[in-house]
Amino acid sequence: MDTDQLIRSLAADNTHRTPRVGSMLTMALLVAAPLSITIFATFLGVRPDVMTAMHNPFFDMKFAVTLSLAIPAIIVSLHLSRPEALLRGWGWLLLLPVGLLAVAIGSEAMMAPAMPMTMRLMGKNSRVCLVAIPAMSLPLLAGALFGLRHGAPSRPALAGALAGLVSAGLAATLYASHCTDDSPLFVATWYTLAAALVTAIGAAVGSKVLRY
Repeated sequence: MDTDQLIRSLAADNTHRTPRVGSMLTMALLVAAPLSITIFATFLGVRPDVMTAMHNPFFDMKFAVTLSLAIPAIIVSLHLSRPEALLRGWGWLLLLPVGLLAVAIGSEAMMAPAMPMTMRLMGKNSRVCLVAIPAMSLPLLAGALFGLRHGAPSRPALAGALAGLVSAGLAATLYASHCTDDSPLFVATWYTLAAALVTAIGAAVGSKVLRY
């Protein structure tokens, strides 16, 4: 069987494969989630002023950004689990957190600054952010890759990168409840760097484990 015949054969099985991939991805993430939550509870925990912070729109914004990364990444990764699928027409979903951050940064810029821009950018938890998000992402990344292995992505590195975005978005959602740096500038810088690291790991591992 040549490559074109193989792709047509796999595509013909798409109606059975996609629901299976979705179910396996969901189950794998649910199994991995307690490990990430354990890391969070053991080393971080919810910030002590969380009830007060909930009245700060920029605190709420962090969760909107992280979930707008994780959920579209799940949708796109399931789409790309089919051998004939292309990113074209779907990639815009991954720009949702960028748009939210742009609006939030613009809104903060129009307000009277509570602290200098450099302090808002650097924050107090940049090092913790760069360690905590990847650490909590690793169990979720393993689960996401396991779930996507039940598909047949034609671009395994890209599928692995999306698995990294899924896990980074979910881990960042946990971390956001601990982080006392609520500035959109901090989120755009340090959350993005942490997510980029996990995405790179996902692409590297996915290029091997998702290959068929």
